[in-house]
Amino acid sequence: MGRRREKKNPRSTRRAGRICSITGTILIVLVIVLCSFLVLPGIFSYQMFHVISGSMEPAVKVGSLIYVKNEKPEDIVKGDIIAFYGMPEGGIITHRIVENNIVSGTFITKGDANEKEDPLPVDYDHFIGKMILVIPYMGKVLTIMTSLYGKIAAACVVALGAVLNLIGGRV
Repeated sequence: MGRRREKKNPRSTRRAGRICSITGTILIVLVIVLCSFLVLPGIFSYQMFHVISGSMEPAVKVGSLIYVKNEKPEDIVKGDIIAFYGMPEGGIITHRIVENNIVSGTFITKGDANEKEDPLPVDYDHFIGKMILVIPYMGKVLTIMTSLYGKIAAACVVALGAVLNLIGGRV
């Protein structure tokens, strides 16, 4: 007497295969979308920065991702938000324009959350560009993705998606 084999329900098997395929595809697409936030801006001459201080809150929250476009310093007007290299450390700062002094080639800037204007004018030589777009909270996500562990995690998610797609195709 042999063991009796249970028959598989073809409908539930197909459903499981479909769920595996859909889940695998969603995982792969998710990684592609997140990576596009890193790659596409550079193609269109934008730079990205992760905001790590609250000097521009509430307009630009800590953890936000900002996109900066290089423009002529002379075209920058009062109220624009710019990114520039701070002195003396050389860190990147994002502040609002209070005044653009074209004659001296300098900006007077101020963080929205700061009480006073920045103590030193910003030379045009330190100007990076004008902020075009801010995406709250995405800076943290993309900073993690560009780390070694983030890249490993992204590769694992893509591999898991591929495996789920293979399983879904065989069921």
